[in-house]
Amino acid sequence: MSEREDHPAQKFVYDFTEGNRDMKDLLGGKGANLAEMTNLRLPVPPGFTITTEACKVYLDSGQEPPALRDEVSAHLDALERRMGKRLGQADDPLLVSVRSGAKFSMPGMMDTVLNIGLSDASVAGLARQAGDERFAWDSYRRLIQMFGKTVLGIDGDLFEEALEAAKTAKGATVDTDLGPDELRKLVKAFKKIVKARAGREFPQDPREQMDLAVMAVFDSWNGDRAKLYRRQERIPHDLGTAVNICSMVFGNLGPDSGTGVAFTRDPAGGQQGVYGDYLQNAQGEDVVAGIRNTVPLAELETLDKTSYDRLMQIMETLENHYKDLCDIEFTIERGQLWMLQTRVGKRTAGAAFRIATQLVDQGLIDEAEALRRVNGAQLAQLMFPRFDEEATVELLGRGIAASPGAAVGKAVFDSYTAVKWSRSGERVILIRRETNPDDLDGMIAAEGILTSRGGKTSHAAVVARGMGKTCVCGAEELDVDTKRRRMTVGGTVVEEGDVVSVDGSTGKVYLGEVPVVPSPVVEYFEGRMHAGAEDADELVVAVHRMMAYADRVRRLRVRANADNAEDALRARRFGAQGIGLCRTEHMFLGERRSMVEKLILADTEGERTEALEQLLPLQRQDFVELFEAMDGLPVTVRLLDPPLHEFLPDITELSVRVALAEAREDHNENDLRLLQAVHRLHEQNPMLGLRGVRLGLVIPGLFTMQVRAVAEAAAARKNAKGDPRAEIMIPLVGTVQELEIVRDEAEQVIAEVERATGVGLRLALGTMIELPRAALTAAQIAEAAEFFSFGTNDLTQTVWGFSRDDVEASFFTAYLEKGIFGVSPFETIDRDGVGSLVRSAAAAGRATRPGLKLGVCGEHGGDPESVHFFHEVGLDYVSCSPFRIPVARLEAGRAALLSRHGGGR
Repeated sequence: MSEREDHPAQKFVYDFTEGNRDMKDLLGGKGANLAEMTNLRLPVPPGFTITTEACKVYLDSGQEPPALRDEVSAHLDALERRMGKRLGQADDPLLVSVRSGAKFSMPGMMDTVLNIGLSDASVAGLARQAGDERFAWDSYRRLIQMFGKTVLGIDGDLFEEALEAAKTAKGATVDTDLGPDELRKLVKAFKKIVKARAGREFPQDPREQMDLAVMAVFDSWNGDRAKLYRRQERIPHDLGTAVNICSMVFGNLGPDSGTGVAFTRDPAGGQQGVYGDYLQNAQGEDVVAGIRNTVPLAELETLDKTSYDRLMQIMETLENHYKDLCDIEFTIERGQLWMLQTRVGKRTAGAAFRIATQLVDQGLIDEAEALRRVNGAQLAQLMFPRFDEEATVELLGRGIAASPGAAVGKAVFDSYTAVKWSRSGERVILIRRETNPDDLDGMIAAEGILTSRGGKTSHAAVVARGMGKTCVCGAEELDVDTKRRRMTVGGTVVEEGDVVSVDGSTGKVYLGEVPVVPSPVVEYFEGRMHAGAEDADELVVAVHRMMAYADRVRRLRVRANADNAEDALRARRFGAQGIGLCRTEHMFLGERRSMVEKLILADTEGERTEALEQLLPLQRQDFVELFEAMDGLPVTVRLLDPPLHEFLPDITELSVRVALAEAREDHNENDLRLLQAVHRLHEQNPMLGLRGVRLGLVIPGLFTMQVRAVAEAAAARKNAKGDPRAEIMIPLVGTVQELEIVRDEAEQVIAEVERATGVGLRLALGTMIELPRAALTAAQIAEAAEFFSFGTNDLTQTVWGFSRDDVEASFFTAYLEKGIFGVSPFETIDRDGVGSLVRSAAAAGRATRPGLKLGVCGEHGGDPESVHFFHEVGLDYVSCSPFRIPVARLEAGRAALLSRHGGGR
């Protein structure tokens, strides 16, 4: 057997008839779904897909795979035989489209190029075959325009300006008013732009057009827009993109033709019905670009009932097949319906929850699948405030509610300004006539997006929904002038920098800042809105069902980071199962700060004892209130862990105060002593200095005072028939010896309180793992600890060797832009570094003490991605701020389901 037969050559091209929807890794999302629709015998124009593997070879080597050209030729020959015409044939040309199609839908990828194969030689043949000269020249000008912009990299505004000039000369308002003579002139103008800007003639060889477009798709994978989107959505950079080459069908052949986008359910609200946009006598990019305002899809029934009825049948077929909301692109060519694309559609957060529960009720999916289809990021969006309907407002206009939310910010009219102002801390609203992929970075930076053109399927709407951004589209009464940086509505002029408010749930746009009120979902979590009420909000009911199921299936418990009774009570309403972190240093701020200053300034044991005795009753009452709020649930109290400088005056401010007092000969003994203490305790890097367990060992009596306060508060609650479950956590331990000393002292104090009160106490003693050495010596530390709580905020700082406060304002932005970080390690757990230490410390600790309780109390405990990691490594609970508790509960349920099925997120 030859080597070639033993190792068959890799296949780089698949016909639409050869694939299926499970081949997204190889064929990309578009290609896999085109193949699936072909398998379902739906009307899909014939074509083929170049795989992501071919793209990877190209990106790695800078050249296409050697075998690719021959494979493409073979599939093109087969397509030509099937269609009975050759690509670009002069008398009857086969035309094709070239589309990118990665595994994940990516707005940053190359735009579609339609009508490839048209040339000076074949445009007349197309006109004869179609019996429509205007159509042929319109198709040719579209090809040059799209090819020039997306393949040759020419500024698209140059073509738009030439098109606008042609319409002005004719007195036309829309491009369909241009006749064949005007379009011939426009083709000449476009070709001149190509020659001037690209330094070459527009290619007349059809195969060269197709090959250049394919390479441009490959190149677009590493374009700035694509990389930006991948970082934003945490999509791996090594997937590559497929390329779909599809025979053309034409929606611009007259009033009996058109193109549209349809959804099987409302992607904004989730309701069932007929949703989408249709545009007569148009090609696909006209709909998403918003250059002409569309009509609602329902109007297609009156325009072409046969095609409408067939489309409704296909939509039902696809939704039942995919068991989900489907997003569909279609073209009607002289009464013949063609399906150009389908995919599981992007949706708003509210729609995601509503649709998931609707599909359960319809028997299409079970509750487990429904929970897998929603996520914590969507739930967090639903908890954002909404505009107050009772407020006095100045309505500017109304458009299409494309992506819900309440966004307020300064008006900006280009992406560059949106990014610039956003980085300066300004909230901005990006206002455009319509958006395109070049606006992606501005859309990411903006609080909300407002366009005067386009509908629910326009670029702005689709991208905004995918990112969870507030968006209003198609507000026709708004006259947006991007060159003069203003928007005019009637007699009102909104200049750049003026504040506007955009309501993506109603489509309303207001001048000025509109006040906001809590969302109904937050009202539900607060207990002020009940899912079982007759008038219950549909969204609240859907959220309640998903939360109830997540709580039934999750293994991870969810606690709160809370330092006072008010936060504890709110956390409990939000579903907290205890407190995982009570930061006692927060109890020493405000009026009590002076007491801490006395403790620091104490020169004698008597002064120190007096200061501690002042603090003890205050601490005890704090804990009584906390234990009462969390009665019956665990409360982990972390002993004092501040950088010490936080309790002392600023060294510069105090020095000036002392100097001025001396100049006035008005000496203040306390200020002088404070200044001496500040100088003595001043640290270059307080984050790594005298804090945590070190502080407790250096200042005698500090930790024992706190332990006594906890113990006495627990005893008081027991005497009041309460059920306190206190856990004492010793912070910043680096060696078991530190922990043993503090533990021994704590046990003595607890025993003293038990004898004094006659109340038996069971207070667990554990530690916070927040230093690499603690993680590496976890087996030893577990000998003296009943629980570990991973302090992932500090563990991240010490593993990476940087202070969060310093670096986030300095080089983090550059690191994110360069792709060094896909996401900040303070936002999502660094699995390879910090996560590795958590994993090994958890295993080592339990090897020493099998019943060791493990939790995490850094804010990673409320991050969806991180919750999945903590489930994987076997922690018992996560703890996070009260507002993030519902997110953690939901993701803990999803983590349990996904781990059972071995699926990714």
